[in-house]
Amino acid sequence: MSTERYNARETEPHWQKIWAERETFAARNDDPRPKYYVLEMFPYPSGRIHMGHVRNYAMGDVVARYRRAKGFNVIHPMGWDAFGMPAENAAMQNKSHPATWTYANIATMRGQLKSMGLSLDWAREFATCDPAYYKHQQRLFLDMLDAGLVDRKKSKVNWDPVDQTVLANEQVIDGRGWRSGAPVEQRELVQWFFRITDYAEDLLVALDHLDHWPEKVRVMQRNWIGKSEGLQFRFGLVGAPEGFDHLEVYTTRPDTMFGPTFAAIAPDHPLAKRLAEGNPAVSAFIELCGQTGTTESALEKAEKLGFDTGIEVTHPADPNWRLPLFIANFVLMSYGSGAVIGCPAHDQRDLDFARKYGLPVIDVFKPLDSDEGVTDTAFTPPKEQVVRYMRWLGAPGAVMSCKDAMAETLAAFVANGWGRSSVQFRLRDWGISRQRYWGCPIPVIHCDACGTVPVPRADLPVTLPEDVSFDQPGNPLDRHPTWRDVACPQCGGPGRRETDTMDTFVDSSWYFTRFSDPWNETEPTTPAIANHFLPVDQYIGGIEHAILHLLYSRFFTRAMRKTGHVGFDEPFAGLFTQGMVVHETYKTTDGAWVSPDEVRITGMGPDRQAVRIGSDAPISIGPIEKMSKSKKNIVDPDDIIATYGADTARWFVLSDSPPDRDVIWTEEGVQGAAKLVQRLYRLVGELAGVAAAADAAMPASMGAAALDIRKAAHRAIIGVESDIERLRFNRCVAHIYELVNALGTAVGDIETPNLGDDLRFAFREAAEILVLIAAPFLPHLAETAWATLGHDTLVSASPWPVADHSLVVEATVSLPVQVNGRKRGDVSVPRDADVEAVTAAVLGLDVIQQLLAGKPPKKVIVVPMRIVNVVV
Repeated sequence: MSTERYNARETEPHWQKIWAERETFAARNDDPRPKYYVLEMFPYPSGRIHMGHVRNYAMGDVVARYRRAKGFNVIHPMGWDAFGMPAENAAMQNKSHPATWTYANIATMRGQLKSMGLSLDWAREFATCDPAYYKHQQRLFLDMLDAGLVDRKKSKVNWDPVDQTVLANEQVIDGRGWRSGAPVEQRELVQWFFRITDYAEDLLVALDHLDHWPEKVRVMQRNWIGKSEGLQFRFGLVGAPEGFDHLEVYTTRPDTMFGPTFAAIAPDHPLAKRLAEGNPAVSAFIELCGQTGTTESALEKAEKLGFDTGIEVTHPADPNWRLPLFIANFVLMSYGSGAVIGCPAHDQRDLDFARKYGLPVIDVFKPLDSDEGVTDTAFTPPKEQVVRYMRWLGAPGAVMSCKDAMAETLAAFVANGWGRSSVQFRLRDWGISRQRYWGCPIPVIHCDACGTVPVPRADLPVTLPEDVSFDQPGNPLDRHPTWRDVACPQCGGPGRRETDTMDTFVDSSWYFTRFSDPWNETEPTTPAIANHFLPVDQYIGGIEHAILHLLYSRFFTRAMRKTGHVGFDEPFAGLFTQGMVVHETYKTTDGAWVSPDEVRITGMGPDRQAVRIGSDAPISIGPIEKMSKSKKNIVDPDDIIATYGADTARWFVLSDSPPDRDVIWTEEGVQGAAKLVQRLYRLVGELAGVAAAADAAMPASMGAAALDIRKAAHRAIIGVESDIERLRFNRCVAHIYELVNALGTAVGDIETPNLGDDLRFAFREAAEILVLIAAPFLPHLAETAWATLGHDTLVSASPWPVADHSLVVEATVSLPVQVNGRKRGDVSVPRDADVEAVTAAVLGLDVIQQLLAGKPPKKVIVVPMRIVNVVV
């Protein structure tokens, strides 16, 4: 047995250099082979990669290497999602330029990714902050503007008064700005929007055809788009200012129209604004509402506040039925018509509001098994539930499902002219304006004479000025007159550049198309090439991007089709969302977080304890959580690669758990992966010493031992191939382990002087199969092992082994045997046995004969290849 150890520190850079010199992973746009596009969500260059990156990119790399071996022209590119606020924050903290910070981080992270041995086509690399990239984004904006897919309009936004910028809903945490911590205000600003709502129905329906997406992601997108069918009607108004004689309202629950006790409008509803003009109390209330975020979740958590306007509304089905009208902080102007009916008995928010302001509660329906009315909890059954209606079109006590009652109520309201059927969506147009410097400039110029004028395409890109200052809050572009103030391209008079930059989600909503031909300097895409390579066959990334990034990308692809840049609608044919990498947390006795490299663990199970290295001070072991800098439970990939090698890191993150679940990082697990690397290296060396020559022909006959080796090897091919196709990487690892164990046992049992040609051939074949199926997971080790077996080619450029399925088909099968439906044993029969032969074998079993006691069975039911049931 070889005692030589595999030296990853020397070997891995060696193979990485060869791959780069030979351009092993470059995809040619004119390659005649079928294409396969695998892409991991590109990273933000924050400074260093983390173990989540290692897992994400290792998964994609396995797929890319496998598909390449299967004969595909694989495009597997890498780029950088490089615009965004963190770069500006770093610039303020370090008194540097965002570009300096960003490109330095890119250089660091590029080196780290290359050290992982990823089979990336680096020739296609770009960063979204490169003018060579964002000039095409500006071109797409102008094309979408011409196509009617861009609007500029007033909108209520989350405003951070300290950072002086609009915040996305996701950047508002508990009503405060995510960076400044300042209470967020609601403001109305003129903003740029992409008209994603034009595609709401299409985006929703197409989800049904994304068969290779996780169902949970499709559900999340369906909910975000939020299609609903309901009743559109008008309340009459009594006591309202002149010009307001009715109130448009939309409800998804027409069956509750006989139980409202109030109506409410949004603080920014036109009627509320009119009332505020002459009433300081209304104005103050609206200002108070403006201190809450604009998200539905923020409004849900906020205290429900209302202002009684003194106006009454009249019910559409009965003009004599009057309800008080409130201005309420929980009503959104952006949904429906900015007005709601309040039915407290069957909506918890309405019930809380009614209790607070002493409003009646009317039970429209009750459970079948109870006659008690609503107290502190609203009765909100599923629409399919059958209930007893107390107030409805029919007689009191009508029993039916809410769904049926809704349909009948809607039909009655339409027939009587009280309202109409309407379809609404939760989806809102995509606001892309950000009051920041480090983003893609919006290519328009504002002119007092001409209005908003697009920048001529010949003048693109509109580049960011480099001489900016971050010594005060707000957007530096607003304070840069030589960049901001320009001549109007239409009339030549004084103009002003748009100083808002694009939401960084725009940068990531089309980058995957740019990878198809990043060398095209005049157009965002080369349509013929983009249409060939896309959609992406396998997209891999975190579940946190399930809604916005993926939905925006789906919209943007449709917009690019409309403007002639691509010929397809859906950007990602297959989607996989991987789990996170998690780790224990550690704290000192005074509550300070401690990083894993400062901790020494002793004992096991309940005796497991931790102390701080150097001082032996006791450390408390906390829960396993997502790796984060704030809790210091991170493991630096560079340290792991330097200690164990990239292959070990890759093997561990792929083997420890199913890829859609979290992987718990442990030192013991990494050490176990390292042992496998060394074992496989030694095993290949041993196999090379007994194997036949590479060009040896298969012997005419095979002994039992040789046949067993061949069966194990070909069974491994089938298992790994099947599970890579299904992205079950941990099961692939299990198949490789099984083959390693089988070959280790076989090579340990042989007596070399008596080794026949059949065994030598079987060892040669099995060794090569082992290396080839392990190569996507352990690429550096596989190259070394391939050379050990005498090859002067690269395993990374070698074809996938072809399994001989006849070797893994067993001659006999084992079938469970039941008696009257209860299992009593098993029977082994030839695979090709007919029903009569199976029946005879079953009736010959001792346990069956004992149960029959000499009597014939009433019936024997044989389900071929599945089960046998004896009826007695």
